[in-house]
Amino acid sequence: MKGLTLKQLRYFDALARNRHFGRAAEASSISQPALSLQIKELEGSFGAPLVERSARQVRLTAIGEDFILKARQILIAVEELEDLGRASRWPLAGRLRLGIIPTVAPYLLPNIISALTTSFPKLELELRESVTKSLIDALVESRIDLAIVALPISEPSLQEFSLFEEDFVLVRPITDADKPVPSPSMLQSMRLLLLEEGHCFRDQALSYCKFTDVRPRQVMEGSSLSTLVQMVGAGMGVTLIPEMAIALETRLANVSLARFSERSPTRTIGMVWRKTNPLSDQFIQIATLVSDVVQRTNDDIV
Repeated sequence: MKGLTLKQLRYFDALARNRHFGRAAEASSISQPALSLQIKELEGSFGAPLVERSARQVRLTAIGEDFILKARQILIAVEELEDLGRASRWPLAGRLRLGIIPTVAPYLLPNIISALTTSFPKLELELRESVTKSLIDALVESRIDLAIVALPISEPSLQEFSLFEEDFVLVRPITDADKPVPSPSMLQSMRLLLLEEGHCFRDQALSYCKFTDVRPRQVMEGSSLSTLVQMVGAGMGVTLIPEMAIALETRLANVSLARFSERSPTRTIGMVWRKTNPLSDQFIQIATLVSDVVQRTNDDIV
């Protein structure tokens, strides 16, 4: 099998992910005809069809499904070879692909970026904000290097580093400010506003309710914590937000805050990366730096 290139493997990987030539070409920053030609040349070199082409979508053949698994292993190995070269240089330089969940990004990312670029001026940060599952998939498949998510992840191939813990607070209409803080069981009679499916913070909020056998009478969804807080201000229900979001999300909202006196829901935020990554020692130093940034941010708030 001659002529097979890493570039072709990367294009085929993009096609396998997008199942569409146009979207795969856009993701690969090339034209659709150029990507189609590369895939045809790949199939020619391999000696078997890898995709089924139709007007609406692309399907992988049975051989194509096996091929992409091996191809991704090769691409990950190549990434780790590149990281091995970077590991020999310190301070850390070059590209660093960092993923972060939406319920952390707006509140910590500016300070994290400032600290990283100050400590490692030759670092080229590439940021991706997405839900946990998407970030973990990207991490396992070597499409990002690090991710800041809620722990635990419990993925055997990943190293977890705890950064900090924080409480959730109850956000309710301003007219409820003088009312007693509701117990978890009282939430059953309230309209609970939650993030859309896929957000780990939604699952954490529901876990708190399930832990006390609470089943919300009615649930409404929002796309962001900002949306949820504004919905509360409009009298549409109550919600939970992480402590770090209070200053930004409630400063202009007509809402009141309440802290749970018992069994306060909490979450642990941490950084994760592949255990096989040659940059693991550097990632521990980066995680420690981020942890210090968070501590200083919390001290400033207090």
